Amino acid sequence: MTINKALLALALGLSLAACSNKDQAADSAAEAADAAGEAQQAADNAAATGDAMATDAAQAGADAAAAAADAAATSADAASGAGDMTAADDAADAAENAADSAEQAQDSAEEAAASADAETNTGDKK
Repeated sequence: MTINKALLALALGLSLAACSNKDQAADSAAEAADAAGEAQQAADNAAATGDAMATDAAQAGADAAAAAADAAATSADAASGAGDMTAADDAADAAENAADSAEQAQDSAEEAAASADAETNTGDKK
């Protein structure tokens, strides 16, 4: 009976870890999508200033954030459909890395917008 309980506990632990990877990947994809949206808002704010150089730089950041968000979503899908725990873990890590990239691109877009004295995502002017 002890071996059966140990195997049941192991199976339960593995299934919880798999759910955790899927949840982590989905959260990362959502964070990346938010970052892409805020980066695009920064680009739009830069465009409203009429500063072409800042607008181009902010739009490049927004485009990079959108690409990273797409990568995070793809990785989240891969984590969700992964057949084993290693693949799910790898896909969740890839989604997290893509979310980090999206946030860095968002920062870049916001800095470019701020260089044109554009309104920030909090409504303040820098």
